[in-house]
Amino acid sequence: MWKKDDAKILGVAENSAAASGFARPLGSDSSNSFSDSPRASASISQGIRIKGEVTGTEDLFVDGYVEGKLNLTADSCLTVGPNGNVKADLVAREIVVRGKVEGKVIARDKLQIGSTGEINGEVQTGRLAIEDGATLRGKVEAGKVEMSRSAETKTAAAAAAAATTTKPSAQPAFGSETAAD
Repeated sequence: MWKKDDAKILGVAENSAAASGFARPLGSDSSNSFSDSPRASASISQGIRIKGEVTGTEDLFVDGYVEGKLNLTADSCLTVGPNGNVKADLVAREIVVRGKVEGKVIARDKLQIGSTGEINGEVQTGRLAIEDGATLRGKVEAGKVEMSRSAETKTAAAAAAAATTTKPSAQPAFGSETAAD
């Protein structure tokens, strides 16, 4: 026989499973979840190793090993879990790092490094949040500067500097030939 108290206990168990980060069953009601968005999310668990390029439009949780490139388009969030070990270039709207990341990290909107997170490499992001205990080694560009324009400006400035130093001068390189004549 069904009792109202039994339903409440089940509801608590379902909510605690969702809060812990475990995927909910396909038949569960989305109104009980703690998810920020109605989109589905993908997961690379602790026992999985991937070498190559991963692309997608969904949120992605990585708690395993990935080597290569992770590129999430649209409004996607990439989370590297505490057991995650990523040696790849990362591109997503929002990136949360709680594990180890080695490579170039491009977060179009926000990068958050948790207390157990480690990043070794180049970082480009609109906003940056670093918790106590986190490690960040490398070059950082943060702020509301348009990242693609700043890279183009640096490339144009470097090309202009190279062009001015490679022009032949009107004077000979060695003054000894003119002095001997």
